[in-house]
Amino acid sequence: MHEAVSIDPPPHRVLLVDDQPMIGEAVRRMLADERDISFEFCGEAEQSIAVASVFGPSVILQDLVMPGINGLDMVRRFRAMPATSQVPIIVLSGREEAVVKAQLLDAGANDYLVKLPDQIELIARIRVHSDAYRRMLERDAAFAALEKSLADLERERQKSERLLLNILPKTIADRLKDGDGSIAESFERVTVLFADLCGFTEFSQHVEARQVVEMLDEVFSSFDHLAQAHGVEKIKTIGDAYMAVAGLPVPRDDHAQAVAAMALGMLESFRGVMQSRGLSMEVRIGIHSGPVAAGVIGRHKFSYDLWGDTVNLASRMESHGEPSRIHVSQVTRGLLEPSFVFADRGEITIKGKGTMQTSFLLGRG
Repeated sequence: MHEAVSIDPPPHRVLLVDDQPMIGEAVRRMLADERDISFEFCGEAEQSIAVASVFGPSVILQDLVMPGINGLDMVRRFRAMPATSQVPIIVLSGREEAVVKAQLLDAGANDYLVKLPDQIELIARIRVHSDAYRRMLERDAAFAALEKSLADLERERQKSERLLLNILPKTIADRLKDGDGSIAESFERVTVLFADLCGFTEFSQHVEARQVVEMLDEVFSSFDHLAQAHGVEKIKTIGDAYMAVAGLPVPRDDHAQAVAAMALGMLESFRGVMQSRGLSMEVRIGIHSGPVAAGVIGRHKFSYDLWGDTVNLASRMESHGEPSRIHVSQVTRGLLEPSFVFADRGEITIKGKGTMQTSFLLGRG
């Protein structure tokens, strides 16, 4: 058995619209020996658009005088239809008329021949116009492909930027994109917050992994929303712990106030999540203010982090705190009074720091 051979359609596709079948037959014979030309005849103007839509001509030969419609209107009709709006139109006329030719060209026709034209000239003009049309289609296709590629590239750029902004503050991400390969800075006045879920370890041992992830996602998403609302930078999550800071990478005078307001919101939002899920866990929050060093570490996986005694003390405020309470240092309390209300915790022993006076943040003043 012979394999089927795929034959490409002829590159030049000619549609003749003429109410005289004799003209159609004459043109058919002129083009019969041209293997690169396929021919279709339409004898009624009203059907020509439908025929063109199915046949897909690369050149339209159109009679100037058709029953019920003149050549100008016919050209305009072809130009108004998406299927034929760009297809070259060669108008065939019984005689040379300069004024009519000018009107036709102005209406969108591409060429004008007195019928019946010379065979060699007709074939040459068909090929010239058809080749120009095909080149235009190829350019349009290439341009469309380029536009799609650019759109895809822009979508990927936006996706990458969103991912970058999920792990880095915007100003830091912008600096990295601008080529700043080493970002390390000192900030004298910031407020650091740590939060930890009490009872999480026991909870995670008795439920499916999906439930653990869904619960953490809901809790931390609510914390993220509060951070954004108060202009606080989320730094990271580690297991069931959450870390955030205000006062960097853009310094602000009200860094302690922003973190305190966020912490109060965290207590409320956490209770709401627990109630909706029928759980009894609590959250413990610690806050301290002071100087820190901050920077980006990593080359393949970026991380923006903080270092220094302030970070360590904020972590101690959390770990030495109590469930459902916000434990703050005296430094932070001094920055917040009298706008916020506190309860004295008294003196506690902090590992590596000795005895410290601390307080619980109760609310706004």
